[in-house]
Formats: sequence, C-alpha cells, structure tokens
Amino acid sequence: MAETDIRSTTEPVNKSGAPMVMIVISIVLAIGLIWLITKYFSQKNKMNEMEMVLTQEKDSLANELRQMIYSYDTLQTDNDTLKADFVKEQNRIKQLLSVNASNAQLIRTYKNELGTMKEIMKSYIVQIDSLNTRNKMLVVENQGFKEQITQVQQSNVELSKVKEELSTKVGIASVVQAKDLVTVTLNKKSKETTKLANITKLRVCFTLRENPLAIAGSKIVYMRVLRPDSLVITTSSDNVIDYKGNRLIYSANRSVDYINQDVEMCIFLDNTGDFIVGNYSVELYLEGDKIGKTTFMVSKR
Repeated sequence: MAETDIRSTTEPVNKSGAPMVMIVISIVLAIGLIWLITKYFSQKNKMNEMEMVLTQEKDSLANELRQMIYSYDTLQTDNDTLKADFVKEQNRIKQLLSVNASNAQLIRTYKNELGTMKEIMKSYIVQIDSLNTRNKMLVVENQGFKEQITQVQQSNVELSKVKEELSTKVGIASVVQAKDLVTVTLNKKSKETTKLANITKLRVCFTLRENPLAIAGSKIVYMRVLRPDSLVITTSSDNVIDYKGNRLIYSANRSVDYINQDVEMCIFLDNTGDFIVGNYSVELYLEGDKIGKTTFMVSKR
C-alpha cells in the first residue's frame, strides 16, 4: 500500500518535466534556424552586390573591346596587307568576346589583352600616316625619278647585305652600351622637380661606353619615353625607328661623334602636355640595338 502511494506522487513530476525540456530545445533550435536564415540572406545579398560590380566592370571592358572593332572599320588604307591585319585583329577581339567564363576570369582576360591591342592599333595608325605621306610624294614624281628610286633601292639592298655581313662578323661585342643613366624632370628654372604641374622638360643623361670593337663616327641615339599607360610620348608621327623587324615610335634623339671612348651626353624632351602622374620607363637605342633602360616617377604633388 505504501509503494502504491509513493509511485502516485512521483509520476506527475516526471511527466511535467519532459515537456519543459522539449520546449526549451525547440526554442533554441528555432533561434538557431532564424540566425542561419538571416546569415544566409546576408551572404546572398553581399554575393549579389559583388556579382553586380563584376558584371558592370566586365560590360565596360567588353564595350571598350567592341569600340575597338568599330575603330578598325574607320581606318582607311589601300594597303592590302594592313587591311588583312585589321580583319585579323577584329576577329581576334570577337573571339575574345565570345569566351565563356566567369566575370572575374573575363575581367582578367580583357584587361590583359586591352593594353596589347591598343598598342597594336597605335602602331597601325603610325603606319597608315607614314604610307599616306609616302603615297602623296610618289604621285608627283615622274617615271625617270621612279627608275632612279629603283636603282637606289637596289643599291640599298646591296648595302644592306654588306652591312649584315659586317654585323655578323662584329656581333654583339661591337654594340656600344649606355651606362650611368640619370633621369630627372625639370621646372622652368631648370630645377629638379617631380610635381606634374611644374614639369617643363625631361633630361636623361648617360655615358656611351668605351668599345674598341665598335665602328667610330657620327651616331644617333634614340630615346623612347613610355608613360604609365604604355603610350610613347613623341613630338611627331614620323618619329619611327626599326628594331629587330618592328617599327617603334621614339620620343627624341641626339647625334654624337663617337671615337671608341666614353662619351657623356644628355637628351632633353619638352613637356607639351603629354605627361601624366605615375611611373615612366626610358629606353635608349643605337644602331638597331637597345643600349640602356631606366625609370622615373611623376607625382601629383
């Protein structure tokens, strides 16, 4: 009888405790679920924003590439080789635009290709200007003058062969290198400054090395100044030199009487408004060889 009374008093306590535990667990799970849902939608919104930014940047780069396709259509030339090159570059751009990849991958690809494609187009424009100038001169020439040109060209071919044979014999050892390159930007009082607003000219000083194997005589040193956006600063579209089969735009040049000994010299370039803020590269060329390279910086303040 006593055992029956004890069971009847303890059983209600166990039954009421179990539901309370279940309620607490349910509340904790509900709070955890709400936190996870909130976290999910927060992350989703951030991802959507990032994707939107990437899409806008990709579309901007793609539009710039499409504009380059149109720009090739505006280039006018009668040179069949150049026309074929234009079509080739247009097809290359179209193929690049058809690549199926993520926005991030496309942005990297577009940025890597755009700089190269812009430089190629600038080179074509220089070639077209050069060809147009040459064609105007040829129109006013008579047949006898053309025959004379042919003879001169044949002589140039023969001279080129002789030069190539001599160059092969002399080789790399005969190249006159530049050393101790010092590049500074100057203000109107010829004082050194890096501030863009105060720069009036660039001065590049260096020494042509002594080389007893080089051919002495009058030589021309060409200087190329490349802006941070890879554009070459130049004073004329006719400023073009040949380098290993490529036509390069140069900024300025200076002749020097070389007698196989160290020669100190400087080349100046006026600031005509083409300078911008950033890091620049300076390259020196002599007789078809790159003989030196250095850098300098232009600041905003």
